[in-house]
Amino acid sequence: MALAGRIRSGISFFKTIAVSDSVSSARSYPSGRPLIPALRDYATASAQKTGNVKVPVALVGESGNFASWLYIAAVKMNSLEKIESDLSELVEAMKTSPTFSQFTKDPSVPRETRLAAIVDVCDKAKFAEPTKNFLSLLAENGKLKNLDVIVKKFMQLTTAHRGDVKVLVTTVMPLPPAEEKELKDTLQEIIGEGKKVTVEQKIDPSIYGGLIVEFQQKVLDMSIRTRAQQMERLLREPVDFTNL
Repeated sequence: MALAGRIRSGISFFKTIAVSDSVSSARSYPSGRPLIPALRDYATASAQKTGNVKVPVALVGESGNFASWLYIAAVKMNSLEKIESDLSELVEAMKTSPTFSQFTKDPSVPRETRLAAIVDVCDKAKFAEPTKNFLSLLAENGKLKNLDVIVKKFMQLTTAHRGDVKVLVTTVMPLPPAEEKELKDTLQEIIGEGKKVTVEQKIDPSIYGGLIVEFQQKVLDMSIRTRAQQMERLLREPVDFTNL
């Protein structure tokens, strides 16, 4: 019960931040670069009658913006699952082929060569047309180097779209099955019904003990490392003896 107790100690914090309101796509699009008009057109070109599509999680940064635009387009085209599958396959190919991975990140490769290669890959893999169009836009504008990050953020959106919540728990050693179940049940209670909680464990001896819980861009840090740092800052503060 100790583990659940540590989690429950932060329950008010979690209830405040756990469920972010959906944000309008107008808050999520990138701006100010040549790629942006093409992405804007890409995200709004079809199914205008479906109205505004809202991203389920607010993402930040350029890669987050690109992922949000792709999500909007995928939902409007009713191609979310296919695009997710295509991108997962591409990321796996990058992991198993260092040459291809290096190719996507090499700035010396001419734009025409990048574009021709990515189109060829998409055709041979039988990727959906929206997937090929998006990857072609990235290739033309030298953004393939950020592909792995963009895909990771896109997967965050598709996971949230399905009502799943992925929770990353960092500890110094693997949690025993009983404690992992207790933690998952506690998080499910905090996050609420209707959402499926998936716990991913990360081992990091440098936190010394305790745990760090992360989900939906929120962090609850209950590690010994952070507590020690807080104590050190407190001890370094000057003491006002006049008030003693």
